Amino acid sequence: MTGYAFCENTDGNKTVSVEIKGYNNRFLELSVYLPSWLSSLEPVIRDYMSSRFYRGKIDINIKVREYNSEISVSVNTAAAKAYYTAMEELAAKLEIKQKPDLSLLLNMEGVLDTEKNRDSEKYLTYIQPVLTSAADQFESERSREGQHTLEDILCHITVLEESTRSIETHAGEIENSIKENLRTRFNEVLGNAVDENRILSETAVLLMKYTISEELSRLSSHLAEFRHEAADNPVPGKKLDFLSQEINREINTIGSKTPLLEVSRLVVEMKNALENIREQLRNVE
Repeated sequence: MTGYAFCENTDGNKTVSVEIKGYNNRFLELSVYLPSWLSSLEPVIRDYMSSRFYRGKIDINIKVREYNSEISVSVNTAAAKAYYTAMEELAAKLEIKQKPDLSLLLNMEGVLDTEKNRDSEKYLTYIQPVLTSAADQFESERSREGQHTLEDILCHITVLEESTRSIETHAGEIENSIKENLRTRFNEVLGNAVDENRILSETAVLLMKYTISEELSRLSSHLAEFRHEAADNPVPGKKLDFLSQEINREINTIGSKTPLLEVSRLVVEMKNALENIREQLRNVE
């Protein structure tokens, strides 16, 4: 979600510049900076940026410089008269015979009021193409960075897929481990009077409790869905966040159920890979 873009265009006596900066954020947060006399255009700018970007903190700074713009000048006659009268009274008290100077009056606050003739909707026609070019550049920059991020994420997904397949190969060992542990305990308590049917019955109960076949099935499904979203969804960030939570749930359950050291080692590797994925997903829209 990070990126930077700057575009500028001069048309006649106007120069419009647009600067866009993007930072990571779970939701879309827009900050629009416009000249105060163009503040009425902010909703239009927000709607346009919201239609193109869905996550991230984005700052949009728009500047307009004019070189020969027309202005309207109005004179506040009442204020000028009040200033003139006050100056005459002061001159009389100080015994100064000089009359108040016109240039001095013109510099007094409120005597002259200047206003540039501006039509905000007309200025939008100057701003929009520059904003569009900057947004295109910004999107391209984010896409370029996003491609590198995606490649790194998918490398970690491969680790999770390979580890899942490795754990599946140990499913039979888990059953044998449970059966052997039960047999050992029965032998310790009953000696040679071991009931094979009782062992099988207890093994079945424990397998119902400790089997990880359902977790492995769901984990494989989540990983496949993760790849699908990353490839086909233009804004997969929120869905990938959710899938990462589900993947984490299945990995934790597998780790809590397994009695095998090899499977526990694979679970540790999977947690490390998933942590890297979740860290990188902060950069994904």
